[in-house]
Amino acid sequence: MERTFLLLAAFIFSSGQCQDTDPSRDPDASLAVCKPDICRLIRDSGVYSAQILELQRLIQEQAQQLQEQAQQLQALQESTSAAVPRVAFTAALSHSFGPAMGPTTVKYGVIISNMGNGYDRATGFFTAPVAGMYYFRYTMFNNLGPTPNSMMSLMKNGHGMVSSLDVEGDDNNDSASNAAVVQLEAGDNVYTELHGSRQLFDNPMCFNTFSGFLLFPL
Repeated sequence: MERTFLLLAAFIFSSGQCQDTDPSRDPDASLAVCKPDICRLIRDSGVYSAQILELQRLIQEQAQQLQEQAQQLQALQESTSAAVPRVAFTAALSHSFGPAMGPTTVKYGVIISNMGNGYDRATGFFTAPVAGMYYFRYTMFNNLGPTPNSMMSLMKNGHGMVSSLDVEGDDNNDSASNAAVVQLEAGDNVYTELHGSRQLFDNPMCFNTFSGFLLFPL
């Protein structure tokens, strides 16, 4: 940039710094136009060059800062994703169940999803891999008989939390759901339990389901 200004100044200088304005030598001198001051032009070119260099330095500095911030954000996202386990499942029954002689764990054999492998179809238990707040939901379809006869509960370590009941009425195509947000420690078990002498109807359409997922770790 500075070299360009110097070349421009040399060209102006070679053309004459100022037109001759002596009326005795040039009758039209009053119309002459004076050229820009060469010294001022050279001095200003140096100032402008310094300003341009400073702007280039600031732009490069800001670009470097943006690149560093992007790298830090990516590292934070990767560390956060690695630190928070991904836990979620849905399982379905697909066949009728009951009547049970006493409270019986429902074992949902159709695994729709099981991220983190927290649900065990052999036991019907979901076992928390980490301490945290979890969401669970189940859906119960009644026994589809002339007399409704279905009741089940969502259980945590052997203790009931919420329940669904259908034992009255003359309609036989009823479905009920319930849900809970539960704080669990690592190793806690959550499952559904069919009450004694109660029944569920199901078929490959999978009317009875059990789902849960980790909201956030503690």
